[in-house]
Amino acid sequence: MESRQYTEDIDLKKYWLILRRRWLPSGLVFVLVVTLATAAALIKKPNYEAAGRLLFKKKNTTSSLVTEAGEKIGQLDTLNMMNTPVDTEAQVLLSMPIIQKTIESLNLKDAQGKFIPPAAFLVGVGVKPIKGTDVLQVTYKSRDPKQAADAVNQLMNAYVEMNILTNRAEAAAAREFIAKELPKVLATVRQAEAALRKYREQNNIVALQQEAIMAVDAITGIDRQLTTAQAQLADATARASEIQKKINLTSQQAVNLSSASQSTGVQQTLEELQKVEAQLTLERTRFQETHPLIIDLVDKRNSLKALLQQRVGETLGKDVPVSNGNLQLGDVKQKLTEDLVTTEAERLGLLNQVTSLSRARTAYQQRASVIPKLQQGEKDLERQVEAAQASYQILLKNYQEVQIAENQNVGNARVIEYASIPGMPADDKRKLIIAAGIVAGAMLYVVTAFLFDLADPSLKTAKEVREIFKYTVLGMIPSFKKKMRFRFGKHDPIVPPLPVQDSPHSIISETYRMLQANLKFLSPDRPLKVIVVTSSVSKEGKSTVSANLATAMAQLGRRVLLIDGDLHHPIQHHIWDLTNVAGLSDVIVGQADVKMAVKSVMDNLDVLPSGVIPPNPLALLDSQRMTSLIADFSTDYNFVIIDTPPLVLVPDALSLGKLSDGVLVVVRPGVLDAVSAAAAKSFLVQSGQNILGLVVNGVIIENEPDSYFHHARAYYQESTTSKVPASRSENVSSRS
Repeated sequence: MESRQYTEDIDLKKYWLILRRRWLPSGLVFVLVVTLATAAALIKKPNYEAAGRLLFKKKNTTSSLVTEAGEKIGQLDTLNMMNTPVDTEAQVLLSMPIIQKTIESLNLKDAQGKFIPPAAFLVGVGVKPIKGTDVLQVTYKSRDPKQAADAVNQLMNAYVEMNILTNRAEAAAAREFIAKELPKVLATVRQAEAALRKYREQNNIVALQQEAIMAVDAITGIDRQLTTAQAQLADATARASEIQKKINLTSQQAVNLSSASQSTGVQQTLEELQKVEAQLTLERTRFQETHPLIIDLVDKRNSLKALLQQRVGETLGKDVPVSNGNLQLGDVKQKLTEDLVTTEAERLGLLNQVTSLSRARTAYQQRASVIPKLQQGEKDLERQVEAAQASYQILLKNYQEVQIAENQNVGNARVIEYASIPGMPADDKRKLIIAAGIVAGAMLYVVTAFLFDLADPSLKTAKEVREIFKYTVLGMIPSFKKKMRFRFGKHDPIVPPLPVQDSPHSIISETYRMLQANLKFLSPDRPLKVIVVTSSVSKEGKSTVSANLATAMAQLGRRVLLIDGDLHHPIQHHIWDLTNVAGLSDVIVGQADVKMAVKSVMDNLDVLPSGVIPPNPLALLDSQRMTSLIADFSTDYNFVIIDTPPLVLVPDALSLGKLSDGVLVVVRPGVLDAVSAAAAKSFLVQSGQNILGLVVNGVIIENEPDSYFHHARAYYQESTTSKVPASRSENVSSRS
């Protein structure tokens, strides 16, 4: 039953092995990235943050304590119930005029000597309300701690100053409005008082109550006619009074003003006078009365007033005093003036009628008949005077209060905490940069490892080798990490190791013994005698496997012959430190005797070197002489091991494979690539070779998580340190 494989687990192991295999280039990339991040963190200057606080008041409490009008000026309010006035003031604080003024006050300039743009300054500014309070926190970040504190303080001061100027501007606007209204209301008061005085003079009113008591007994006669006339007179009087309330003019004034308002000369002079008075009012806020400009404006105003009065007299044909505010009449007021004239004429007619009736009744009733009418007229005029005086008093009081509020340097905000120079950085990101460098380095480590692994076409693990060849694995030889022997010479190659001979109790030695045991059990009925050892490509360790396998067999007491069948690049004579004067090629062509060519290298082990390298090795190996030699060797020896060239390079191994009992294929992960492995297997299948199995050479234990070497290494380490006698251990050390 085949074991069930889980792709997820296999992939995770594969990825982990890739990261371990490519640790050197990936580690260099990781170290480089972390080093650059650390250098950037050390170079980066930290930012310092300074903070200050502003307190806001919904009402200007100082102004409200002094005046009632000042209570409304500068009052904080909001149109949206979802927001607070503090949110609005936060945006005001970040407005361009305040930011620009702060930049200029701090003299913040760029490399070209120009003031930095407001957007660059706003990057470091932070404004946020403190929840549950009317306090606004202002912050600024800068690499210079002093600049951070100065920026916050200057920003808050600029806002407070602008807030005071705004409140004063509101008070000034209110003052100007009241100043314009006061003359009009005062004129109305004077008109009402004049009307009352005139009424009393015209009717000889001194004490109407006493006169009424004396004349009550004399009232008789034409009450119905007089009552009707009085009612009509009252109606006309009421209408005239209503119109007078609207235009604040008597009938005579209405006639005069109607004529004056239609005069072009009067209107032009009046406009120039108003401009001079407005300029004079403005300049008095800046200069004293003795200033030449003020004196010149006063003279100009007096001249214009005289000219205006002259032109009014010329228009009306007499010297009539007219208020400047009434010289300009609109269409509505002009219509009301005409109505007043008509109504007044009607009222005077009725008054004459009543007077006539009164004279008629005077004969009978004396003066008593006119007393109730006089009382009513007097009361009406008195009420008009009282109303006009009340309005004037209110405006005058508000005017004085607004003047006081305007002169106060009080706003709705005050600084409750100035920013101090910060001593510690606010956002030291050096640790964060280093951490980011570590994370980026780790990611690049992974990327680098996978890129290097993708660029390397070789097979990495024994598992990949098995999946391509699908042959039985007879042995797995761990990587030999001890120093190898060197032959010094012009073309002498590195000599492969002999751990079976030099370190008989090592893991590698035991793997070779396991290999020869597996070969023995492959064919229990017909034992193997002639074995061809080959590989797909060069440098897979076929010669090393051949030599160590022959040594392992010889140590078991079996007679073994090791033949160097690689007539292209022989190596066995280097491994055994033999001369290659006479060997296999010489024996085949009859130039050397077999017994002279075969050399004994240890008990039960003989080696036949390759001999002189011929021009056409395949012709010798595929000859009848070679076939007879193999037959003779299989009779004289228990095992004959032939070291042959790689499969994909020359056909020698395939030719010798037909003369043997089987072919043992050596593969080495990290050297063999998938294309060469597939080609080698194709050659073996097409030639019909008897494949004994695979020997996986140079296995890196750390790259084989599913191998048994992890436990075997611990076992042999324990056995060599605790169970091997001291004398034997010394012997092994001397041999290796």
